Amino acid sequence: MPGLSIIVASADGARFYAALEAAAAAAALSHPARLFLQGEAAALLRVPVSFDGDPARRAAGQPDLVSLIAEAMAMDVRLIVCQTGMALVGMTANELVPQVRAGGLVSFLADVGPDDRLLTY
Repeated sequence: MPGLSIIVASADGARFYAALEAAAAAAALSHPARLFLQGEAAALLRVPVSFDGDPARRAAGQPDLVSLIAEAMAMDVRLIVCQTGMALVGMTANELVPQVRAGGLVSFLADVGPDDRLLTY
């Protein structure tokens, strides 16, 4: 079954939120989904997780960013954070959301299948 692979290339919380929504939707349709947070985007997975749009999302009855991350991971969406990006933003693995793994862009792209969709946010 074709999967969805998403690269989040910006430390923009709204873009990350949208990417997570897309990945969760793919997972709900039984398509494998994974996100790679590249460069400065690694900081989006630093605990405690939040973004400026959280209050508006909660007021509209939507999950905040940390809740959406938990929901996506419960649906087997894989989250991978760039090792180089972690170094760039001064993060260590101890600061990551639990169950997020560190990796590199080369290995992420090597796992993209010929029928997979690749998106960049």
